[in-house]
Amino acid sequence: MTTQRRRHFFFHWLTCAAIVLSLSAAAAQAQRVRERDASAKLLTLEKINVVDGVVSGEIVNRSPHMIRDVQLFIRYTWLWDNEMKPGTNDPGTSAYYTLSNEIPAGGRAPFTFKPAPPLPKMAGGHFETSAAIAGFTEVIPQAK
Repeated sequence: MTTQRRRHFFFHWLTCAAIVLSLSAAAAQAQRVRERDASAKLLTLEKINVVDGVVSGEIVNRSPHMIRDVQLFIRYTWLWDNEMKPGTNDPGTSAYYTLSNEIPAGGRAPFTFKPAPPLPKMAGGHFETSAAIAGFTEVIPQAK
């Protein structure tokens, strides 16, 4: 290959690489990760109720945009009555639950999560249940 052809090939390769990198940078900017505090200002959980392990409540969208794919993290922490001498079988568990509804700006969506299999009925302690928002997609329309 001649020197001139090598330069041409290198210039062509460099141009293609620059185009790919610029497209990748544009695509990467389309998705952002928010800090937990910033996310908490957009979505909140309200009216949480737990009965026999079934968790229900409402997700409130405080964002000016539609929210979808809300993922909840449900945790069942087993607390022994005698923490100094806990048993050998800790039935604590956790699960992710994804809400199928889209939540419009300023809207609310109810949810109900039922663990499968159901939580065991055991003596010697009790479950403490918590729910938190693990993730979501905020749909921001493109500017024209």
